[in-house]
Amino acid sequence: MGRVQSATRNIAFGYVGQIATAVMSFILRTIFIRYLSEQLLGVNSLYSNILSLLNMAELGIGTALNFSLYGPVARGEKETIKSYMQMYRKAYHAIACVVAAMGLALAPFLKYLVKEPGDITVRDLTLYYLIFLFNTVSSYFVAYKYSLVNAEQKNYIQTNINTITKVCVVFVQILVVVLTKNFYLYLLSDAAIQLIQKVYVSRYLDRLYPYLKEKDVEPLSKEATDEVWSKTKALVFHKVGDVARLQTDAIIISSFIEVAMAGVVDNYNLVINSVSNFVNIIFNSVISSFGNLIATESKEKQFAMFRVYRFFASWIYGFSCVGYMVLLTPLIRLWLGDAWILSSAAVYCILIDYYFKGDRIVLSNYKTAAGVFEPDKYLALIQGAVNLIISIWLVQTPLGITGVYIGTIVSGLIANITKPVIIYRTCFDRNALGYFVDTAKYLVSLIAVLFCCQFISSKLLAQLNIINFVLMAVIITVIFNGVYLALYGRTEEFKYLYGTISKKLGKT
Repeated sequence: MGRVQSATRNIAFGYVGQIATAVMSFILRTIFIRYLSEQLLGVNSLYSNILSLLNMAELGIGTALNFSLYGPVARGEKETIKSYMQMYRKAYHAIACVVAAMGLALAPFLKYLVKEPGDITVRDLTLYYLIFLFNTVSSYFVAYKYSLVNAEQKNYIQTNINTITKVCVVFVQILVVVLTKNFYLYLLSDAAIQLIQKVYVSRYLDRLYPYLKEKDVEPLSKEATDEVWSKTKALVFHKVGDVARLQTDAIIISSFIEVAMAGVVDNYNLVINSVSNFVNIIFNSVISSFGNLIATESKEKQFAMFRVYRFFASWIYGFSCVGYMVLLTPLIRLWLGDAWILSSAAVYCILIDYYFKGDRIVLSNYKTAAGVFEPDKYLALIQGAVNLIISIWLVQTPLGITGVYIGTIVSGLIANITKPVIIYRTCFDRNALGYFVDTAKYLVSLIAVLFCCQFISSKLLAQLNIINFVLMAVIITVIFNGVYLALYGRTEEFKYLYGTISKKLGKT
């Protein structure tokens, strides 16, 4: 199966899975808010972020090993694959022990991270946390097996398994919340189903790749081992910095403002992620295709494809960003009511970061596929430090929660400026000036469309109801895509995308 076909299959299954999980997640969140407290919603969000922080123990070895598998998989080198997978298994089992130890060591300090917990006791906070910790630690005993599936560009296998599991979890949790209103059972039902899934996945992948159970595995050569650890060392800096920048907002909000506010923000993130995950499926599904492309094609071909996906990212993220800017707060108001509304300044900051994060996604994915980790290994540390310093400083000023996201924006922009220079020089032997010219062009187009749509919405949504909301969504869709089609419809990037999509539709 070719790269385009593999990516298309991964994207198609990803969309089906995302639709199912998004609908179920919205239903679950609505029921959660109705039957359980704001503080529990905040605790749920906080602990998810804390466990993401503990996942820092993985320190990038998974990314380094995934990159190392692209070549052997493309060449069909079964013995080499076995050697890498054995190394991967041992590493992840050790990581599981480290995460468990770190997680248990953190437990006594949870009370300092949860401000104004309401009637939630310290004992409850600890037990809730231990359930989250169990879910995270147990995942390491299975996660490494997905690396071979993804290296073979069969991401849809993981997507389908995760989708079925998520739907089952959410369905059971809805019943638990409605019938018992018990947060313990809410968490335990998730843990039980996830555990069943992990056991099934382990056995399924063993059957799919029976040679991985063979005992005659040659150790990796010193050269191959050194390459993996060299990339892992560089990724340590990336991992630590990314965690400090991306996984600390909820912790800062919960510690300096109140835990319930973390739940309010999480509602916005649920909406943003439910839609943006549709976008991310496209770009995450082509990482393995990029890896195969890099292993088999010329730099000219690689650069042409990079420009196509960068253009597509700018279009899709720009469209979704404008839609969020205009419709996100009205949607929260329709869904949950005025009590769950964030300030406009905070929402705009969240969405500015969202757009620039989207502008970075092709850069990050291409770097991962190409194994370019060394040149900017200290950059992520700088970003993490900048985010923490600015966010903790500003959250204690009248800016409050807005200050947290100003720190996130500033730290993210550092990568928007430096990563293109590194990738263009390292991967394409080119100057990155053209990248920044395109960035400015796409940004000006977006701002112009945004002002137009905001003016229309100020009139149309003055009286908020579902009909006007849907009408405004249609108007944004027509204006944004009409303007971008007029501006960029004759570019080589658009022609390639249009041709690819036309071929696919013609086959259906």
